[in-house]
Amino acid sequence: MALKPSQPLRLFAEHLREQRINLTERWMKAVFNDADLTESDRLTYEQLADHVPAILEELCSALEDQDLDQVEPSIERNAKLHGRLRWKQGYRIDELVRELDLLRQVLLGAIFGYAEQYPAFTRRHEERARYFIDEAISFVTLTSIREVMTERDRKIDEYTGRLERANHELLLKQKLVGELYESRMQLTRSVVHDLRNFLNVFSMALQMIARAPARTDTALALANRQVGDMKTLVDELVEYSIVLGDTNAFATEAIDLRALFDELVAACVPTVEAKGLRLVQRFDRELGTVVSNRLKLKQIALNLLSNAAKYTKVGEVEFDMHVCGESQWCLRVSDTGVGIGAADQERVFKEFERANHEDVPGVGLGLAIVRELCRTLHGDLRFASHEGEGTTFEIIFPLRLDTDG
Repeated sequence: MALKPSQPLRLFAEHLREQRINLTERWMKAVFNDADLTESDRLTYEQLADHVPAILEELCSALEDQDLDQVEPSIERNAKLHGRLRWKQGYRIDELVRELDLLRQVLLGAIFGYAEQYPAFTRRHEERARYFIDEAISFVTLTSIREVMTERDRKIDEYTGRLERANHELLLKQKLVGELYESRMQLTRSVVHDLRNFLNVFSMALQMIARAPARTDTALALANRQVGDMKTLVDELVEYSIVLGDTNAFATEAIDLRALFDELVAACVPTVEAKGLRLVQRFDRELGTVVSNRLKLKQIALNLLSNAAKYTKVGEVEFDMHVCGESQWCLRVSDTGVGIGAADQERVFKEFERANHEDVPGVGLGLAIVRELCRTLHGDLRFASHEGEGTTFEIIFPLRLDTDG
């Protein structure tokens, strides 16, 4: 009975299917023995075999049907997986091409061996089988290379993104370092300038005592004012350095805001009334206990109340604490003082920066301290001011401070 033209190829496909494990092992042996394939020595049997048995199965189906188009999607899927895995295993592209070329040689050797055993498998059948094998392995090779290139490009993009982010962070840090350096230099210049002025005036007072004993009282009053100003400068510098240098985790506690409010009112009433001002007090009865740091809250409030009294000549200072939403509360200090001009509002929170009121004592660290303490307590600091009308500061704090956040 004569064989149909396609039957010898089907029989050869069945032979390949039966010999699939043997052919895979023969191929792996060739790979292990190839001096150019260094990465394969590190792989286990399963890692090296990878998707090759599945590719051989699809090749057998193509030989049976004499149609590669039917199995091309499956071969492409397995080839992509093969290329992706080889990329992860550290293969170079030339190593990937070489190992697949060895697979081709093993399969071509299988054609030759089969033809010797079965005379019905003619030269025409050999050429047809060789065509399918060449086409299939070439397709696998091309697809695997493309997948390796895709993975490589993806990795390059990932590294490029990381590098760009790292470079951006570095630029930001350099900018912050530069700003910090400039800030510290400005602080140093300001301190030196103020100390020199204090010492000059103090020296003038001493000279006045030596040259004009009759004006001793005037000279002593001048010297005492300078000592007081110098003490204020040193005290604020110490307070600011403590705030900036305190990097340790601080303790939170349950705080009775009503008790703290009353304590703050008692502390600032003498200063406010000494200037002939009125202190307006408002406390929300719905506001009870909060979790925060009591000392830092007190520092913030005292600095704002002191500033309000300092920059207000007539009128009133208002001190208010109230609930603000379900999880927040608000500390509010307002005054009817000189206000802050639009040109000064950006800089008043910087060290040694003050609104242009030379007749008001101070060294310009109060609001810098407030800003830093608000950051520490997760407070949202807001303020509005109009020159000649007054200033309002509002800070929104969480009812429960999360120091891990």
